[in-house]
Amino acid sequence: MNTAITQLLAIKYPIILTGMSWISTPELVAAVSNAGGLGILALGPLTPEQTKAAIEKVRQLTDKPFGVNCALLMPSAKENAQIALDLKVPVINFSLGKGDWLIKACHAYGGKVIATVTTAKHAIAAQEQGADAVMVTGHEAAAHGGEVTSLVLVPAIVDVVKIPVIACGGFADQRGVLAALALGAEAVAMGSRFATVKESPLHEHIKQQVIAKDQHETIYSPHFDGLPARYMKTPLAEKLTKKPMNFVLAMIQAFFAAIQLKVPVWKVLAGILVEPQKIRLLANFGAATPKLKAATEHGDLAKGMQFIGQSQGLIHDVCSAEEMMQRLVKDLDKRLLAIQEKI
Repeated sequence: MNTAITQLLAIKYPIILTGMSWISTPELVAAVSNAGGLGILALGPLTPEQTKAAIEKVRQLTDKPFGVNCALLMPSAKENAQIALDLKVPVINFSLGKGDWLIKACHAYGGKVIATVTTAKHAIAAQEQGADAVMVTGHEAAAHGGEVTSLVLVPAIVDVVKIPVIACGGFADQRGVLAALALGAEAVAMGSRFATVKESPLHEHIKQQVIAKDQHETIYSPHFDGLPARYMKTPLAEKLTKKPMNFVLAMIQAFFAAIQLKVPVWKVLAGILVEPQKIRLLANFGAATPKLKAATEHGDLAKGMQFIGQSQGLIHDVCSAEEMMQRLVKDLDKRLLAIQEKI
């Protein structure tokens, strides 16, 4: 199927794997790219050395286009992004920061840049900075989705930008893909659905929990990692999302975060004086990391928290990335044409 995104990124199908920390690993990224979509590698939790190794691993597993995600707020983000640029990764996806410098450097070698946004204001800004496309993340999404649902946010942003829009948040089957394309999107990005395929490293217990739970069993709150985000509803999640972290505790956690992320402590001290809000956010990220890993890697929901979208109510099995892709795209052109004729 040809869309503005398949042409821009040189991929077969308008389906993209989002960059999910501890889930979008080289194996899953390559599986999605080999199936005809675009896999995006998550760099957020990686050190610069791990970033280089992960990109090289993806290239060993696929000769198809792939991308990396850079959450620019994270301490190692600039270093990781620079490694991706040096290695000429075909697609750079950035979020949580201004990416004009990254766009310029990526375009210098012919790469493409996708900005992740949750508002029309940020989409317009990304276009003005030179981004090639925007990934629009609606309220239904796992992790850091916006306040507006995809049903409204996607067409609203389609109306105000000239670059292609990728819909993200609430999509898990072909009905969602058709809906997104009918709303004006040129592709769909999925996290929760691909997190539960066979090639995903997400713990098997969590995959089965996703299948067992419905669309009501998620929590959207700003109180766990410092930003509004959506989690699987569990007793621990209900407890930890009720109120924000105490300021003093947040500062203590900032030092633990620095150790975890290998950031010099002097930077934390300077940050507390110069950018206290940013340090507090990083502190929350640091405190959240062990709990997110406990669920994702070890399947422990008594001690861990799991990012998940409302689309968990549409996920009913664990299949391969290839099988999932074929379910998403079978007769897609024909069915989209039928919808457009009805409209």
